[in-house]
Order: sequence, then C-alpha cells, then structure tokens
Amino acid sequence: ACTVANAGDRAGDEVVQLYVQDPVASVTRPRRELKGFVRITLEPGESKRVSFALPLDLLAYYAADMQFVAEAGEFRVMIGSSSEDIRLEGKFDLAEDHRPGPGRRLKTDVSVA
Repeated sequence: ACTVANAGDRAGDEVVQLYVQDPVASVTRPRRELKGFVRITLEPGESKRVSFALPLDLLAYYAADMQFVAEAGEFRVMIGSSSEDIRLEGKFDLAEDHRPGPGRRLKTDVSVA
C-alpha cells in the first residue's frame, strides 16, 4: 500500500503500478514483473491511499521441471509510476511452495480510499 498526494495546484492523474521480483527463483526471472495497477485522479492538495492485494497465484511460473509453482523464498515488491520510477520497495518471504489450482486468481485486487 502507499499514499499518493497531489502537491500541485491543478487536478491530475497518476498511474500507480505494482511490480514483483523473485530474486531466488530456480530459473531466471524478470527483474520487474507488472502485477497490478490503477489510475487515480487527484484534486489539488488531495491524497489517496492505494492498496494492492496480490494473490499468490500471480507469483507462479513454469519452473525448470515444467511445474507451475510459486517457489518458497524471498520476493521483492515495488510500487511506482513506471518500471523506471520506483518510489517504494519492500519484501516478503513465501514460507512454502504454492501450486495454483484450476480456479487460480489472475488479477490483483486494488482499493483506493
């Protein structure tokens, strides 16, 4: 989650983007993968809280053994206005492998308050 503020004197839009990196995967993974985004409009002086709910299913990929899995380990999360303009970073650990089932979730939920 992050708070986005408009410090200017005119209304404006911002696209808030969520990226993930799996630096310890068993196969080479992208440096940044876009996993969610939302466009918000802010009036002058206004701020909004943007929260992402990233489903574990979106962390999965085909590993070297061709199994679709999110492997246990550290994941980095990044929020910014583009992949080259990251403004917030964090990390979390996935305690055990996650294997998505047939009803897997493929969309990150976003709330704006």
